[in-house]
Amino acid sequence: MIELGKTPPADDLIKDVSEAEFMAEVIETSKTIPVIVDFWAPWCGPCKTLGPALEAAVTNARGAVKMAKMNVDESQAIAGQLQVQSIPTVYAFWQGQPIDGFQGAVPGSEIDAFVQRVIEAAGGDASGGLDEAVAAAEEMLDEGAAADAAQTFAAILHEDPNNARAYAGMARAHIVLEDLDQAEAILNGAPAEISGAPEIDAAYAQLALARQAADAGPVAELTAAVEADADDHQARFDLAQALHAEGNAEAAVDQLLELFRRDREWNDEAAKQQLFTVFEALKPNDPIVLNGRRKLSSMIFV
Repeated sequence: MIELGKTPPADDLIKDVSEAEFMAEVIETSKTIPVIVDFWAPWCGPCKTLGPALEAAVTNARGAVKMAKMNVDESQAIAGQLQVQSIPTVYAFWQGQPIDGFQGAVPGSEIDAFVQRVIEAAGGDASGGLDEAVAAAEEMLDEGAAADAAQTFAAILHEDPNNARAYAGMARAHIVLEDLDQAEAILNGAPAEISGAPEIDAAYAQLALARQAADAGPVAELTAAVEADADDHQARFDLAQALHAEGNAEAAVDQLLELFRRDREWNDEAAKQQLFTVFEALKPNDPIVLNGRRKLSSMIFV
């Protein structure tokens, strides 16, 4: 059973860090998770206000970011290297480098916005610990447990209604369950703030392909038609759809590329548009996408 929204222990998220520990606790740690460094001192009045507010914002992020507290009286070398001229000063580190920061006490709303900005810059989201639950739900979906995945995605959305990955995942689960109308309703109901997210666009593409698959013709007959007449563009286009419906995305892309090579203008550039739909439905780093886009570009820009 997945515990959604579970916050890691405070001592895992927020630590007092010395100069000797800076490399391990900030630089090295930031290679996997962003680290916010609070430079403070016991005699600093504003620090006593900022520090607890920053700790609360980091805790609320539920593991998406960590915090290191550095007493400048005991960390003068590090403070000097980072040109800390007044306190409180806050830096955010990602991949071993400072990526954002501010000086002085700021309102709580600005602190929350800063923490969220840091998380997003590192490729995460403000839901923090929910990332693990999303990953688990996606694994369920990959393993064929679509109904369980849908329930988990729904639970995640109860915790974080703006989680684009969970919205897209729940829609994909219903696509696997062949409930295409429900998948479309889920995507259409996504909040405006995430309606243009890449995950949502990918799910829409997968939905479009699933609807096409319902009407796809037999691969053997379409293959024979293309072999009999290589310029039967409709047959080749239908063959690509049928191949994709059978789970052979690579062969579908090959047929669409060949169609584009033969007649890029056919049916209002249908081959190119279908290629874009297939690419969008796959992960951006999928070799089929990378090779397909490269081949398409080489034909477009000849």
